[in-house]
Amino acid sequence: MTTTVMLGVAQTLAWASSYYLPAVLADPMGRDTGMSSSGIFGAFSMALLFAAGIGPWAGRAIDRFGGRPVLVLSNLVFAAGLAAMSQASQPVHVFAAWAVMGLAMGSGLYEAAFATLVRLHGQEARRAITGITLLGGFASTVGWPLSAYVETTAGWRSACLVWAGLHLFLGLPLNAMLPKVVRGDAGAAETRPAHADAHQPGVPVARQRRAALLMACVFAIAWFNSTAMAAHLPKVLQACGVAAAAAIGIAALVGPAQVGGRLIEFTVLRHAHPLLSARLATLAHPLGVLLLVLLGGYAAPAFAVLHGLGNGILTIAIGTLPLLVFGAQGYGQRQGLLMVPARVVQAGAPFLFGLAVEQWGAGALAFSALLGVLAFGALAVLASDMRQE
Repeated sequence: MTTTVMLGVAQTLAWASSYYLPAVLADPMGRDTGMSSSGIFGAFSMALLFAAGIGPWAGRAIDRFGGRPVLVLSNLVFAAGLAAMSQASQPVHVFAAWAVMGLAMGSGLYEAAFATLVRLHGQEARRAITGITLLGGFASTVGWPLSAYVETTAGWRSACLVWAGLHLFLGLPLNAMLPKVVRGDAGAAETRPAHADAHQPGVPVARQRRAALLMACVFAIAWFNSTAMAAHLPKVLQACGVAAAAAIGIAALVGPAQVGGRLIEFTVLRHAHPLLSARLATLAHPLGVLLLVLLGGYAAPAFAVLHGLGNGILTIAIGTLPLLVFGAQGYGQRQGLLMVPARVVQAGAPFLFGLAVEQWGAGALAFSALLGVLAFGALAVLASDMRQE
């Protein structure tokens, strides 16, 4: 079993049992612990803040020791958090369990997997990064039905325990089989392939700080729009004149479209410059909003597909752009730092965009479209800086 497949399956499990867990279990969990479903999502938002805090530390650990020990530890922490959640009887227990889950998310989701692949493959990690996001794109497809089935048949507490068991008996062995690397300083040259240093950082040193700021801005916008749409897309589509039942069905197109975007990156765009792929992806959401403005609710399916395509490709860009611009050395810690703003805005995205929808209805999409255009502009500046190398 290749490293990409092992990591991809482990990532599918990690996302399904964390990021996609509240959508199914928030209501029953809230009823049994004396909380509203919004309170459960508040605990989840807190977990994202914990993930932001632990991310740079986890990245630096991967730079030094490789991804295997960090990812194996994340499986143990995931299992502990899920087990604690299964025993929660009051709000403080729920928040404590999600705090533990946040530590696992910050050291066990895509950023850690990307850093693991860069530690193993250096500059040649782009294709492997695309591969694991392609597999991870099925997390909701697997996670939501499994959580719903176990919750219906045995209760939400059992669902948490099932996920905990899967981390111990599936995720942990898969991560434990990852190749071992020689310990060294962050991104030490002796542990990278001989060709890893053939490509040097793509932005002059004097402009690397600006490049980091631009990239952090793009990643934050990507995560904000992704999380905002995940939380509010059916409601936004109804505000555009789409019937409730149809809005839910159309919103479900986003998941397959994300996988489709990653397939496009894996095939059609695999030889394209990563910055070109990323710039095209940032324009997908604004283009979908423009179609909604011009055609109304009739364009809702096209909007959902365009948003999903762009979001799928941007997930890959989050892994490949830092590698392209800064190189492989110290990738893990840098990736963790670049993602701190993204995790913070992601935590607030459902609440903030929800306020926008309440105030402006479908007009809230103008805000998300503007953010997409700003991301495109930031990448255009970054591309210009690279051309001036």
